[in-house]
Amino acid sequence: MSGHSKWASIKHQKGVADAKRGQLFTKLTQEIIVAVHEGGNNPTTNFRLRLAIQRARDNSMPSDNIERAIKRGSGEIEGASLVEMALEGYGPSGAAILVQALTDNRNRTLQDVRNIFSRGGGSMGESGCVAWIFDSKGLIAIKINDLDAEDLALQAIDTGAEDVLIENGCVEIYTKPDELEMVRTALEQKGLAIASAELSMVPKTMVELDEKAALQALKLLDKLEELDEVQHVSSNADFSDSILERYQSQV
Repeated sequence: MSGHSKWASIKHQKGVADAKRGQLFTKLTQEIIVAVHEGGNNPTTNFRLRLAIQRARDNSMPSDNIERAIKRGSGEIEGASLVEMALEGYGPSGAAILVQALTDNRNRTLQDVRNIFSRGGGSMGESGCVAWIFDSKGLIAIKINDLDAEDLALQAIDTGAEDVLIENGCVEIYTKPDELEMVRTALEQKGLAIASAELSMVPKTMVELDEKAALQALKLLDKLEELDEVQHVSSNADFSDSILERYQSQV
């Protein structure tokens, strides 16, 4: 794999504790609703729903919230209908940015995303302008803690992982999208604690930014993530450890 999901890496390293819990639950609820609407309310036959429920559990979302979201998706509980949106654009110095959203108001979400791009030194682009830069991959994160990172990486490869990255106290395991669940299950059977597992858009190539552009880009990505309707933000910007440390000290 020529590139890794650097922005996804940063989020895993920051950890769930840094997230706004209520906002996170909103995003997880929306994903469950759309998954049910798309493939039904049976997790056994609906892969997307199984993944959404597992993500909710990974983030300590209460079972009652999960059940309500499933009922909303199946129509048992009334609620606004949600549609999926993929919005594309460029950040500072031309870094590619892909925004995946779930919303009940396309125009409002489009305007909110456009405003953030504009204020953050970026610009919205036409549909398809940057999507080709990314591949859909399964991404599993395991915190190293007291584990042997090299041994953990070998175990991941043995379970079917395509690629493994060891970085800043975390092992990131990349899989084919349809093998994410299989690899996760195999790792759990080995007694490994999974920090997160999700489908991620991974860049084929990365771009290096100078310090000013990198700090601008990080702020732009964070602002996009803060929108309730935005589920995932992907970028091919490459951030050095020193830039990340400086940015963290400013927020």
